[in-house]
Amino acid sequence: MPSKLFCSLLPIVTIVLLLFTNCQPSEKEDSSKNQYVTWSSYLGDSGRSHYSTLSQITPENVKSLRVAWSYEAADWGQMQMNPIVADTILYGVTAAMRVVALHAATGKEIWQFGDSVKVWHSTSRGVSYWEKGKDKRILYTRGSDLYALNALSGKPIPTFGDNGKVDMRSGLPKSAQSKFVISNTPGTIYKDIIAMPLRLSEGPGAPPGDVMAFNVITGAVEWVFHTIPEADEEGYDSWGDEDPRESPLVGAANNWSGMAVDEEAGIIYVPTGSAAPDFYGGVRKGSNLYANSLVALDGDTGERIWHFQFTHHDIWDRDPPAPPNLLMVQQDGKKIPAVAQVTKQGYVYVFNRMTGEPLFDIEERPVPPSILEGEETWPTQPFPVKPKPFARQSTELSENSVSPYAENQEELRELLRTADKRIYAPPSLEPTILLPGYDGAAEWGGAGADPEDGILYVNSNEMPRMLQMGLAKNDYAGLPLGQGVYNKYCVTCHQADRKGVVASGFPSLIDLQLRKEKDEVSTIVTQGKGMMTGFPQIPKEEMEALLRFLFDEEVQHSVAEESDQKDSIAIPYKHAGYNKFLDSNGLPAIAPPWGTMHAIDLNTGDYIWSIPFGNTPELGDEGIGIGTENYGGPIVTENGLLFIGATRDGYFRVFNKHTGELLWEYKLPAAAFATPAMYEVNGKQYIAIACGGEKLGTEKGNRIVAFALE
Repeated sequence: MPSKLFCSLLPIVTIVLLLFTNCQPSEKEDSSKNQYVTWSSYLGDSGRSHYSTLSQITPENVKSLRVAWSYEAADWGQMQMNPIVADTILYGVTAAMRVVALHAATGKEIWQFGDSVKVWHSTSRGVSYWEKGKDKRILYTRGSDLYALNALSGKPIPTFGDNGKVDMRSGLPKSAQSKFVISNTPGTIYKDIIAMPLRLSEGPGAPPGDVMAFNVITGAVEWVFHTIPEADEEGYDSWGDEDPRESPLVGAANNWSGMAVDEEAGIIYVPTGSAAPDFYGGVRKGSNLYANSLVALDGDTGERIWHFQFTHHDIWDRDPPAPPNLLMVQQDGKKIPAVAQVTKQGYVYVFNRMTGEPLFDIEERPVPPSILEGEETWPTQPFPVKPKPFARQSTELSENSVSPYAENQEELRELLRTADKRIYAPPSLEPTILLPGYDGAAEWGGAGADPEDGILYVNSNEMPRMLQMGLAKNDYAGLPLGQGVYNKYCVTCHQADRKGVVASGFPSLIDLQLRKEKDEVSTIVTQGKGMMTGFPQIPKEEMEALLRFLFDEEVQHSVAEESDQKDSIAIPYKHAGYNKFLDSNGLPAIAPPWGTMHAIDLNTGDYIWSIPFGNTPELGDEGIGIGTENYGGPIVTENGLLFIGATRDGYFRVFNKHTGELLWEYKLPAAAFATPAMYEVNGKQYIAIACGGEKLGTEKGNRIVAFALE
């Protein structure tokens, strides 16, 4: 163990080393070719390519990869972060939202920044890096605050905002500045601004999901783009008769998954999420621009250049789940600068990134109308003709699609016979099978791309979900206050019996008092954790009653005896929960594969290869190679390799990117639901990945592991 003196001197030693060693140049100093040798941006570069030209690790020697170093964090749990590397320092975020700076060749901690008292339960996908001369900054979020830290010392920069931080809500309307607003995904750097993704509530009363750019030096808001337009802005009339920005129910349409930027053209590409409320749109009639869209913004002003909407009037939670990829595509003998967006539906949309013109035909096809009172589905939805979907669609299912491993096959066949399986079947009081499911085919890990050759590499989930609505009720009527609060905010995910849906990621709350303290639960309810959004708007009296209910202390008084809360039914229907379509053993109810990996040629729209991805350990030898759920993206190298963790089975794998052949695999200390980072220090190539586990019922981990050739 290093001495305390060594630990205290380590930041100084590292700074001196940086001044006297041949460190890697930053991306801004690289040529367009050399930018892919560094990893100083989220997902590798500003085009979110997940791509590297480093070539020391080859298809021939990849089997000689060994653990070069392993960093053990102080806290345990899910880490979704993609590390970045600037000079010889690797920056990441732990499960408790602490930023760590590590020497990228040894894993030795240089500095740590975080809350030493309060444990933060959110998740982070990493940090952003900015430099100008000797001024080097790390920008990251915790809660609603955006911090600017000195990249070499980890100290907040006092001239940025309020002594090193700004509240991201400061650019939102005043009515939204007390609502739940965080960011899980690193901001996008362009010149001296950082454009911030926001994660918001998806229910009634969410704030508007405005895209805000903050000055990296001062923290001031530089520009704002209204994803829900104001009255004098184009798109305002796509939200029905009422002003959507003044509605107490309507909000969101936020970018949560991150952005890409063409630095030379000065264009930021922003995929926007669903409007709130999420599954019932009767209070937001219309197509709802600019929700569920790819919006190209002028990086200097925030003005819209072009947009395309992927889902009109979304009531399926079909928001784009990942940043787009910037790459070059060749058609008719011409090289075209393109932007490709993967989706939860399994579609890939490809556009000329300068003009927004689709590079493959997109057809507006009729879809089923809603039968719910007050709901008005949009009559058509856009389907790309090419490439074909990279995940099965619900219409492909039949009673013969039942998993051969299921023990309750007859029950599952009956459900497949009777459930609505139409694409874009509107939510109703009867069950609909959603395939791909809520978490999509693609997820936040995103796709890798060969930016010069026009090839896209994307991993996919094949997990169906059940979509169903229920009649909304007065959450408080005739109930003790705590139970009423639970019914309003918690019951959709954790169920009326508090048993949760563990397979879907919603834990049981039974006997919560044996596992948690009230203060910790209160913090989670307020701030959110993992997939769960926070509810800072819950009044103190209601929060206290909720905690009494969760800890089995609630006295059976009615609301009238405890509170003067007068709750009204805001919307007539309520989402019944994010339930997976599983067999009696908790495995997917449809036949494998349950996870897949694909290489798609975006020059032609054709597939190069598709393979099952991952193992299902519950099935022993039968489960090898049949695919499994996966979260986290790949890295692609110029010399023919594809590196990826992501799978529930906890392996780190390397494939031949040309054929899909598995070349190497390694069992990690915990599942890695994250995208790795590839970099070079002193002539040696490394690849590092965060292993936090916890998601999908896996064991918790606390390590960042780096590999190199022995």
